[in-house]
Formats: sequence, structure tokens, C-alpha cells
Amino acid sequence: MHSIKIYHNPKCSNSRNALALIRAHGHEPEVVLYLKTPPTRPELQAIIQATGGSARALVRSKEVVYSELGLENPRLSEDALVDAMLAHPILMNRPVIITPKGTRLCRPPELVLDILPTP
Repeated sequence: MHSIKIYHNPKCSNSRNALALIRAHGHEPEVVLYLKTPPTRPELQAIIQATGGSARALVRSKEVVYSELGLENPRLSEDALVDAMLAHPILMNRPVIITPKGTRLCRPPELVLDILPTP
């Protein structure tokens, strides 16, 4: 069983660099290609709760669909933002990394070093 999970987009340099850092420190994580296998609602809600933030903190605002859906509206509920990420996984910011030491959106990728367990 993997003790580290990364929600990964191989086209994202931050995601690739975080994965490389994990491997360079002696770990082989479970790699979730979240654009192909998005998290379920309970998984996404658990990620949001574990990061201590809000759904908005996890939404990728640079995507075209963000504006198309009007997600910049500050009055949107957490549920509306979660619904948008579930319907359009590209809206989930990455890389999100889960380890026994915590869950974090690792932007910049070096933030993963704070939550890596000792191999």
C-alpha cells in the first residue's frame, strides 16, 4: 500500500516537479491522473477539509471554464465550487499530495518536502 498519493497532471510542470521530488526522496507514490480518474465528492471534500482551506482555494482560476461558469462570483457556495470541480476536473489545482504527515496543494512543488515521511 502506498503511503503517499499525488493528484497529478503530467502536463503541469509543478506537478511533474513535485512527483520528481517525492521519488528523489525514496518514495513511490500512488499517482492519480485526476483528469482521467477524478476524485469522488467525498474524496474532494476530504481533500478540502484536510488542507484546512476552502473549495475556492483549490479551484484553478486560470482555466477558461472558470470564467465561462462565472466561478469568480464570491457569493458562490462551497457546494457550487465542488460541483464545478467534479464536473470539470481541470478546475482542480494541482498537485495535491496526501501523506501520513498531511495534505497540501504543493505550489511551489517544494512544499511537498514539509509533508514527506522519512523513508
